[in-house]
Amino acid sequence: MSALIATVAYFVISVVIVIIGLIIFENITRNYKDYEEIKNGNVAVALSVAGKVIGICLILAFAIYHSAYIYDTIIWGAAGIVLQMIAYLLVELFTRKFSVEEQLKNNNIAVGILSMSVSIGLGLVVGASIT
Repeated sequence: MSALIATVAYFVISVVIVIIGLIIFENITRNYKDYEEIKNGNVAVALSVAGKVIGICLILAFAIYHSAYIYDTIIWGAAGIVLQMIAYLLVELFTRKFSVEEQLKNNNIAVGILSMSVSIGLGLVVGASIT
């Protein structure tokens, strides 16, 4: 029974961390609102948001697997959100020929895939570093 309780606790914590992460990302996006764009059928933004969700969840999965205590998962979840934000800002910085945010708003699916890939890839790297 304790495994079931732990599973429910990890599930609730993970959902809360993902929601917090998505709220933060929604607020750092200046040119558009994620969910408004998704509602309007913007696939590029949907891919970008999906990448963030998967990236954060990958970090949480590794944290749950390697953590002795639930608070470890919370700490790694918070670190995951911060690192995903840094990754988003770095991609924007290193793509000087165009604005990632602007291209996502314009439904550039290639940029959406790039954004998604960076989030998932860094989620795997950060997650794998948790020991």
